[in-house]
Amino acid sequence: MTSPIGTSIKRREDRRLVTGRGRYLDDLRLPGLLHAAIVRTPHAHARVTRIDVTGARALPGVIAVLTGADLPECTGAAVPPLVPSTAIRRYRHPALVADVVRAVGEPVAVVIADDAGRAADGASAVVVEYDPLAVAASVDAAQAPGAPRVFEEWPDNVAGAVHGGVGDVERGFTEADEVVEIELEVPRVAPLPIEPRGVLAVPEAADGRFTVWTATQVPYAVRAALAGVLGMGEESIRVIAPDVGGGFGGKGHVYPEDVLVPAAARRLGRPVKWVETRTEHFMASAADRDQRHVARLGVRHDGEMVALETTFTRDHGAYPMLGDVIAINTMNHLPGPYRVPNYRARALNIVTNKPFTAAYRGAGRPEAAFVIDRLLDRAARAIGMDPALLRRRNLVRPDEMPYRTGLTYRDGVAIVYDPADYPAAFDRVLERLDYDRWRKEQHQRRGSSRPIGLGVSAYVEGTGIGPFEGADVRVDTDGTVKLLVGVASQGQSHETTLAQICAAELGVPPERVIVMGGDTSVIGFGMGTIASRVAAVAGPAIARASRDVADRARRVAAEKLECAPDDVVLAGGRAHVAGFVDRGLDLGELSRAAVRSPALAAIGSPGLYACAFFYPGTVTWAFGAHACVVEVDVETGMASLLRYAAVHDCGRPINPAVVEGQLHGGIVQGIGTALSEALAFDADGQLLTGSLMDYGVPRADQIPPLDVIALDYASVVNELGIKGVGESGIISPPVAIANAIEDALANYGVDIRTLPLTPARVWDALRQGGRPC
Repeated sequence: MTSPIGTSIKRREDRRLVTGRGRYLDDLRLPGLLHAAIVRTPHAHARVTRIDVTGARALPGVIAVLTGADLPECTGAAVPPLVPSTAIRRYRHPALVADVVRAVGEPVAVVIADDAGRAADGASAVVVEYDPLAVAASVDAAQAPGAPRVFEEWPDNVAGAVHGGVGDVERGFTEADEVVEIELEVPRVAPLPIEPRGVLAVPEAADGRFTVWTATQVPYAVRAALAGVLGMGEESIRVIAPDVGGGFGGKGHVYPEDVLVPAAARRLGRPVKWVETRTEHFMASAADRDQRHVARLGVRHDGEMVALETTFTRDHGAYPMLGDVIAINTMNHLPGPYRVPNYRARALNIVTNKPFTAAYRGAGRPEAAFVIDRLLDRAARAIGMDPALLRRRNLVRPDEMPYRTGLTYRDGVAIVYDPADYPAAFDRVLERLDYDRWRKEQHQRRGSSRPIGLGVSAYVEGTGIGPFEGADVRVDTDGTVKLLVGVASQGQSHETTLAQICAAELGVPPERVIVMGGDTSVIGFGMGTIASRVAAVAGPAIARASRDVADRARRVAAEKLECAPDDVVLAGGRAHVAGFVDRGLDLGELSRAAVRSPALAAIGSPGLYACAFFYPGTVTWAFGAHACVVEVDVETGMASLLRYAAVHDCGRPINPAVVEGQLHGGIVQGIGTALSEALAFDADGQLLTGSLMDYGVPRADQIPPLDVIALDYASVVNELGIKGVGESGIISPPVAIANAIEDALANYGVDIRTLPLTPARVWDALRQGGRPC
């Protein structure tokens, strides 16, 4: 039987989902169910002076109107950070604000009614009086002398500073023949999954536990937060993530509503459901990026990079939910796949009166790519070298692997790149694009109304961060295999790829493996579906647990077939004696025999089951490169993608078709960042792009055919050789496209420093003759 690993079998979840048999949070119905609507502040910074709920309580169908006075457990520090950091100042993040609101959209009351429409009517009838305070709605405003403080107890609006580097940067710049410097900005963008968030809480389910369904990537983190707020043991709480319509990091941490809705349900003693509207999603769900850099790069005339430096800020909004993680990610990924002997990075984490940011696919890496690749294109022009050649000149060579950057990852472990051939991979993407042919066409079209430009970008990505993931594997008496995991799915094909790993060890068809996850009751511990980590961390745990079950099956089969365990072959859902295919038993028979097996009595437990956990120690490093061709209409500023190619080293691919799909999805989101997406706020902290009429999600007609190649340089961090892929596709498109547009408009002196490159922004830059765009 051929191993299922490495085979592009069809996604098993698709039939259920496309035929309408998926079960999302808003599909859940329970007897006596109540509905919640949240009263949100319209102010970016204000004191709550009075809340009048009498009008709302008098409306038909309204059961309760609850404020911080009714739910004191939801005030104070009810919402924990996902990644606490000693480098970040202590702060309080309430689930329900009773005193000072710090951003538009914060909850100040919750209305409970017998249907969702009446709850919304009740929320509109709540009267809240505020005493407005001065607003710091940008990094500049937050750092200005005498700036209003987001937290009155802090001396300023700096949540914390981080820094890192290697070598002697000042000496490196003195050795450079050319130094290029640039100020860059990566704006705030939204993950924008198809399904917004939602929570359904039942104070006492049939099994007696406090049960919460929530559209989350991290059910165990939600459980821990609830235990703290409700004063309960974690084992008394069950958190379930049903089918989730996309996450992309935006559902990768605890939200105020995750604790507010359960607290309301407990107070009323009835099930309560809240489903986010799209307007609320834009207003109150976490976005990401929002970095500003001042960066410089020093190179020799032969193209050798000798020094790199950046100083930057990250706008966290009102609460630094992820601590210093994103800034550290940017710092550690900014040198990319290049040999950089002298490097220094310094970051300030700033709080402002805007909704809090967290992680969106890429989580600090697209910002790093935007900085290094904009600098490399500038340096190439300064020394008269093709930008692709400059990159290739500085790529880490295969003979330098495993390569140590001298930096330390956020898990405290020194960064060491997994062995791979970066130059060969980079050459593959240039060949796939047909780089030289497009360069010739570019020269032919110079001076036309539709010039073209080429953009390239290469990156590394730390994937598969720990500390652990686990898997429980059980063979049922009918021969099906139950695979229980602590990770939840939001579209990553877990029911297919994780089944393939299990099936490969047990010798069963993947369709015989039933994957169950996203439920804190199926396995005791889990970390979450974030940071490109499931295949690289849960995968080895699944392989180990499945291998243990296979060993138990061989022992039982040897007992029944009167042979040695080493002579038992598991294949096709059966166990047979090597060389005698007809002399065997199916897995269901073995499962029944395993309950009373003397062979298993000798090792201390009955049955065909095992649980295993995998601790990776540190991340595994993936590599990728993107290249594109863009045409710009100089009469309108419209940029159109003509060609796009990408390579990504995912290590050993479990399912190549799924890898390709992950890369396609990330690239499309990166195209949106490049050309149309940005969350814009005014000086009063009001969101200006708060609907799909204003926020530019990319359309199908903007996406060219995407030519992607998955490379296979096995990781040395885990036994399966897997590297992450989930976040990779989005890293390079914003800067590759920006480089291509600037390359197309080189004769016009256009200087690209921010995103998105909308037709209006490009047209304006063309008309203003070289002003920064």
